[in-house]
Amino acid sequence: MSQATYPYRYDIVGSFLRPVTLKKARLAFAEGELSASELRAIEDQEIAKLVDKQIATGQQVVTDGEFRRSWWHLDFIEGLLGVESFVASSGIQFHGKKTRPNNAWIADKVAWNPEHPFLADFAYLQSITPKEAVAKQTIPALGITFLLGALLNEKYNQNPTYDTIDELLADLVVTYQEAIQAFYDAGCRYLQLDDTSWNLFCDPKFEGRYAGDLNELTAKVSQAIAQSIEKKPADLVIAFHTCHGNFNSTYASQGDYTPITDSLFKVPVDGFFLEFDSDRNGGFEPLAAIEDAVVVLGLITTKTGQLEDKETIIQRIHEATAYIPLERLCLSTQCGFASTEEGNILSEEEQWAKIRLVNEIAREVWHVD
Repeated sequence: MSQATYPYRYDIVGSFLRPVTLKKARLAFAEGELSASELRAIEDQEIAKLVDKQIATGQQVVTDGEFRRSWWHLDFIEGLLGVESFVASSGIQFHGKKTRPNNAWIADKVAWNPEHPFLADFAYLQSITPKEAVAKQTIPALGITFLLGALLNEKYNQNPTYDTIDELLADLVVTYQEAIQAFYDAGCRYLQLDDTSWNLFCDPKFEGRYAGDLNELTAKVSQAIAQSIEKKPADLVIAFHTCHGNFNSTYASQGDYTPITDSLFKVPVDGFFLEFDSDRNGGFEPLAAIEDAVVVLGLITTKTGQLEDKETIIQRIHEATAYIPLERLCLSTQCGFASTEEGNILSEEEQWAKIRLVNEIAREVWHVD
């Protein structure tokens, strides 16, 4: 692991609500009324405004809000070699809602794309980030690319590209090794891997969707993730974020982290961003299995605009110290505010109130600037 300065005591997961100007521009582009270069210019302007706003609220870590993406994961996965997009028979079922039916599948041997558009996106973010802050890049992790692109993918299962799971995971390891190095070469020093599949593994309902040995599967995927980061540069901080899904203020799964304590929690990342904003996440007991990494407690929900009680959150932070020391804890929201471009159901004003609350609590608990 790195000698990490980050995750910071008050950190962010990544995505922010899309401003109206950006939503209108993306719609105009989809309808052929705006060129790609015109859309990118508007995206640049809105990302610059977002970075300024993050700095104004005292953030030490900034992102581009995922403003150039429609989805938190598909835009990246579709940019890999060997991956094709398609419209599925149905969207992903969340609690009371379904996503759009867009999907992607591993249609050929998967490999890193050295011209992946996310590299240019990060370069722009880096160019407008002040020296007093660090630009964080977020990408979907190996596990979700494997799960949605192959294991649970209708097109892949009808026409599998690989003879075995092991062969596919081996190629994904190389793909992610090269991706990590490419972002580092572009100037990235703080990379976050997002992966909601781990919370599916924690949900008892998932066992009915997978016929194999779930413990064997999670062991293989966690080993692949560990291999994918083992060649990372020493000064690159890698964090891992997992939650129960985040679509238009709804969730996809539930269950505590106990089933993944011997798999994901053993992966040698610098930090884990973990969701703890509701009872569906269980208690803090599984944190005892995390031996070295920083844990960023996602105690502030992005799913509603209602502001949490400050003293209650401080109390919960101290409850977590029964399993992990305070110096290895940080605070954030439980997920981003807009994992898809639809965004969660709250206002921009409520969004920034959440960010300010995270900062205020962290300053009080850890006495940071």
